[in-house]
Amino acid sequence: MKFKDYYQTLNVSRDVTQDQLKQSYRRLARRYHPDVSKETNAEQRFKELGEAYEVLKDPEKRAAYDRFGSDWKQGQEFRPPPDWDAGFEFSGGGFTGTEGFSDFFESLFGQRTGHGRAGGGFQAQGQDHHAKILVTLEDAYHGATRTISLQTPGMDASGHVRAGTRSLNVRIPRGVTEGQRIRLAGQGSPGIGGGPRGDLYLEIAYEPHRLFRPDGRDLYLDLPVTPWEAGLGATVTVPTPGGRVDLKLPPGSQSGQKLRLKGKGMSGRDPGDLFAVLKIMTPKPTSDADREIYEKMANQMAFDPRASM
Repeated sequence: MKFKDYYQTLNVSRDVTQDQLKQSYRRLARRYHPDVSKETNAEQRFKELGEAYEVLKDPEKRAAYDRFGSDWKQGQEFRPPPDWDAGFEFSGGGFTGTEGFSDFFESLFGQRTGHGRAGGGFQAQGQDHHAKILVTLEDAYHGATRTISLQTPGMDASGHVRAGTRSLNVRIPRGVTEGQRIRLAGQGSPGIGGGPRGDLYLEIAYEPHRLFRPDGRDLYLDLPVTPWEAGLGATVTVPTPGGRVDLKLPPGSQSGQKLRLKGKGMSGRDPGDLFAVLKIMTPKPTSDADREIYEKMANQMAFDPRASM
């Protein structure tokens, strides 16, 4: 997938004001409108202009897109970093008229949807906001109360996009998993005509962990073992989010083999499992005695791991 420089597409600088952005878009849209343009690539250029403007016209989406900075160039191979949008607070009902937009757009903003609700009469409930937050796996496992900071982009008096911040105390429920949402009532936009405020929905994502890889409620752990532990069988101590436990390795265990620790994954009413993925570590011989052991194994054990190749 190729990176799209939306500023280059609209022929503006990165510090362009929102009014200047609108002017440039309207000028280029008139030039490349398929009904009037004689350019051979008019239809494609018109779609590209619409996609770029759809993102940059909204201060929230523009501030999130600007996180990539000027390090990425038009046409470079690109994959969005995991949880690239964590910490940004978005409002409103997402995007409109995005059919036919690029894979690049979909990878960044394709899932943007709003949760706004309207009331009757002269009152309306305020728009709901949404944001993704990163939490530690330990906080998700045990539950915790944390102070989080969210970026809340908007426009200053000169028409430039500026990012403010707000801090909130959030209770992280015990056993919450990635993708689940926490609702903070009344933390969205103000209501209209005396209507109630909208809510803020926080989508949970885990910070990368040095040991565990989450998969829903299950966790995976790479477990280093010695050749003799794997070959002869052994009982080894294994870390879990709830503390260390003993795990029995069966004789003849192999690298890549998964051993299940039932109920030792993420906590909750229906706790997940922990899967220890064995990784046999071969010690480097550092003495004549070490080499003799390896030579004895080579001479005595009729084993060829490539026999089936």
